[in-house]
Amino acid sequence: MESFDVFPSYNDSISQYGRIADDTASMISGYTNGTRRTDLQSQLDAASAFDHLSISGEGSSAANMNGYGKGSAANGAPVLDNDEDYEGPMDNGKANGIVDLPPHACSYCGIHNPASVVKCLICSKWFCNSRGNTSASHIVNHLVRAKHREVILHADSPLGETTPECYNCGSKNVFMLGFIPAKSDTVVVLLCRQPCAAISKDISWNASLWAPLIDDRSFLSWLVPPPSEAEQLRARQITFVQISKLEDLWRENATATLEDLEKPGVDDEPQPILLRYEDAYQYQNIFGPLVKIEADYDKRVKESQTQADVAVRWDLGLNQKRVAWFCLPKLESGEVRLAVGDELRLRYSGEMLAKPWEGTGNVVKVPNNVSDEVGLELKRNDGVPTECTINFTVDFVWKATSFDRMQLAMKTFAVDEKSVSGYIYHKLLGHEVEPQVLKTQMPKRFSAPGLPELNHSQMYAVKSVLQKPLSLIQGPPGTGKTVTSASIVYHLAKMNPGQVLVCAPSNVAVDQLTEKIHATGLKVVRITAKSREALESPISFLTLHCQVAANTAHVELQKLIQLKNEQGELSQSDERKYKTLKRNCEKEILAAADVICTTCVGCGDPRLNKLKFRTVLIDEATQAAEPECMIPLVLGCKQVVLVGDHQQLGPVIMNKKAARAGLTQSLFERLVVLGNRPIRLQVQYRMHPCLSEFPSNMFYEGTLQNGVTAPERLRKHVDFPWPVPDTPMFFYQNLGQEEISSSGTSFLNRTEASNVEKIVTKFFKAGVVPSQIGVITPYEGQRAYVVNYMQFNGSLKKDLYKEVEVASVDAFQGREKDYIILSCVRSNEHQGIGFLNDPRRLNVALTRAKYGVVILGNPKVLSKHPLWHYLLTHYKEHGCLVDGPLSNLVPSMIQFSKPRRPLDKSLDQYRRHEVSAKEALAVPAQAGRSGTPSRFDSTFFRTHDPTSFIPPDLQSQANYSSGVPAFATNAGPFAQVPRAAAGGGGNGVKRNGYGGYASSIISQDVGNAAITDSGSVIGSSLATPSQRQVGQGNIAFSQSDRLRRRLSQSSMGGTSDLGSMSAFDYKSQQDAPDLDDVRSQYSVSRASQSGMTEF
Repeated sequence: MESFDVFPSYNDSISQYGRIADDTASMISGYTNGTRRTDLQSQLDAASAFDHLSISGEGSSAANMNGYGKGSAANGAPVLDNDEDYEGPMDNGKANGIVDLPPHACSYCGIHNPASVVKCLICSKWFCNSRGNTSASHIVNHLVRAKHREVILHADSPLGETTPECYNCGSKNVFMLGFIPAKSDTVVVLLCRQPCAAISKDISWNASLWAPLIDDRSFLSWLVPPPSEAEQLRARQITFVQISKLEDLWRENATATLEDLEKPGVDDEPQPILLRYEDAYQYQNIFGPLVKIEADYDKRVKESQTQADVAVRWDLGLNQKRVAWFCLPKLESGEVRLAVGDELRLRYSGEMLAKPWEGTGNVVKVPNNVSDEVGLELKRNDGVPTECTINFTVDFVWKATSFDRMQLAMKTFAVDEKSVSGYIYHKLLGHEVEPQVLKTQMPKRFSAPGLPELNHSQMYAVKSVLQKPLSLIQGPPGTGKTVTSASIVYHLAKMNPGQVLVCAPSNVAVDQLTEKIHATGLKVVRITAKSREALESPISFLTLHCQVAANTAHVELQKLIQLKNEQGELSQSDERKYKTLKRNCEKEILAAADVICTTCVGCGDPRLNKLKFRTVLIDEATQAAEPECMIPLVLGCKQVVLVGDHQQLGPVIMNKKAARAGLTQSLFERLVVLGNRPIRLQVQYRMHPCLSEFPSNMFYEGTLQNGVTAPERLRKHVDFPWPVPDTPMFFYQNLGQEEISSSGTSFLNRTEASNVEKIVTKFFKAGVVPSQIGVITPYEGQRAYVVNYMQFNGSLKKDLYKEVEVASVDAFQGREKDYIILSCVRSNEHQGIGFLNDPRRLNVALTRAKYGVVILGNPKVLSKHPLWHYLLTHYKEHGCLVDGPLSNLVPSMIQFSKPRRPLDKSLDQYRRHEVSAKEALAVPAQAGRSGTPSRFDSTFFRTHDPTSFIPPDLQSQANYSSGVPAFATNAGPFAQVPRAAAGGGGNGVKRNGYGGYASSIISQDVGNAAITDSGSVIGSSLATPSQRQVGQGNIAFSQSDRLRRRLSQSSMGGTSDLGSMSAFDYKSQQDAPDLDDVRSQYSVSRASQSGMTEF
């Protein structure tokens, strides 16, 4: 066991609520005023600062001091002798309970005991070390949310006006700082985690005893004593939600107070998304503001990422363009994800140039395991100050292109009748329509030339898609979604006139699908963004710009292209001629293509403006936000195929308000909830059968079949110590504590990082190729730490470790490796497990490996959560839950904690829409809101939809009158069905409260639905049940109710005793989950995917 693992044991010996040892003052005083390290005797005078403390403690070891550091504020705080004289901020002895607070009072709760408050050096606000009603102390809460990292203690505190900083390098990042007790027991040394503590060789202290200054999300109590219980009781009570709002408000107004939160309009929530929409205008008026909120947030964040004092090295690219190489430390926070093709601005205003210089360019390389450098290819070579290497400033250049295209697509959907067919229009809005079957001549064989033969479920999917105007295909991991999609595209292109538009939200997915479609012999054109045209890829020859360059039919164009490459730019007349010839050539190539492939946002490219696409296929549709999917759909589609898996990761939404309003739900998911049955591919060809067993049973009702056998996925020549030789998986028990990473917004676990290196080294020695090993961790802090740890501590060549990919779960989605190591990171007593509680994230992590999986985590902590409890039980039953050194793994004897709540309750937090029609349409009157619950309702934060299979005989049939659903009976749960809030299909006016849930309100005849009300549906009053014309459809049970009845009456083959997510009874959540778990789901966004965690 690593030496730092012994620290938690000291916590058990604390008996005086974390009272401070008598030598604590002198031990830490060495850092006041920059001294950082000193002898105990020379600091005895500092003990006078502790006169007001009740002194206890018989030893003076730093280990005991660290034990006090782990004392929880919940258990009390250092007891003050003059506590009865301390007048809290909310002392009722004052008139009206109002007290004039000193400047150093906590900006959250008002506590102003100098010993317990800390000043943030960035914003100059004071905060205390009390947790109050939150899981982190107020100062840590602020530092994390504001992304500030430097503090100073109060001048009247026991340690004086001290700024904690690293003894070696002077770093003041409190999330990096920790202490090491000196061997003489007279001083402690503050060192940063990396690199100083990692490389420290000083004989005066033992670097392995390093422990962080922030533990359990609060400062150690010997550094900043938490307020006493009496002080905390007298303090202003502030909630997590108020803290979150206040921090958001401070970004715009640094002087804002809690009282400002009560002002009207300060924190209005956007109107949440609905399950069904009256018309496209209502659809646009709900999604439009959400897209704008996300765009504004993205713009604000990117423009705030300016990095000054950047050192640059210059290089010359293959195309003779200048490339600047530099590092951007701010990327570590995970708030911004830098991607290839992004635009940055480089500025220089130093003394070496007569006048300031600036240039823009596109990113050609992003940080990875090998290098943290960013490569920026400048657009222009003239005037580039290559002689300058320091004092540069880097700005993010924000572009509204993607957001503008989403807004335009929704507007087109509303105003252009020809944008989509009538059937697709009503299906997208959630209206009940008669199913349509397309009259097509079925091909004799469904497999496409140049692609593998399809299995039964894949052939069924192809056959079904060819006959329907709207199809959903669910492709679990390794089931051949790409091959199936390419086969579908091949037949659609051969059977239907016109071109097929193929898209996906990411460039990687588009490239993979383009390559497969090209293999069938179809003429394919891949359209890329202009910012990515310089990038090389396996399918570059299929891109539009490369086909233009290779087109020999246009001689004059070829000459101009050659001239432009040689000179870098053309004259104005030549440039105009070049653009005209290029545009004409592009039109010819596009017109001759069978299939056009691009990203969803790329479908809004002006080059496609004049084209209409009858057939559209969207791959990875569950990873795209709904407005993003609308861009390709409004190009005249009459047949739509959505391919994805709503049991894997969903769209990335940065803004919390937009996420809470439901923008994180994909169109695929909403259509599934509406009762559109997805066709599931059922044979997986990736994983060893033992690796697919748990995901199949837990996420796919046990329906996944194995297309590979155990012998095919067992490498006998790889000498790795699997606990069960023919079962290449194990859960490796690690009890090391989690720590907050240097960014303050993520976590790391040094024990797990150390064991990751040992496992990777073991794989190397067993003959595994480094590129076929993947390390997955949900947290960016752990990712960065593992990469550095392997480089500094790996026992083999450094180059080997550089080839091992260490990335987030999100980065691995859609990909595979031979062996996967999953580092769970989270290990604490009561802080929750954050991202790990997301079932979709776990599903992706467990299904990336072909030959073997190793999971590192703390079973004691993870087993408190039902999903992980089932996983740990699964591993234990197979003899794969182990402990001990790698060379001698033995079954773990650990006893699991009982889950805090049943699995069905724990999954409620991931729900964005109620699955059952009863809950979706008949919201209880007392709830007072519709659609998406508010931020206070923890049931809303669901990131997967369990309704993955709805048999056709269970689909709802309903007829409508008066514009609202009506049923043959008014009894039971459907006695009252509220109508949508009036507003003319959404007039953009913000509602003061939540109206009734918007049901399927149709203002025109749809199929056989009878609408007899002569008045306008929009804004009309709700007729009583007796006044409604009752339709023929009688829904006695909701979709999920009837699905559960079916599953219980006829057990589906292959279902495990563990059951599946779809088999649980989802009702409104009465026992809210841990706030930490709920809040962490806010970060299932772009930053979150980097490992950013909210407290």
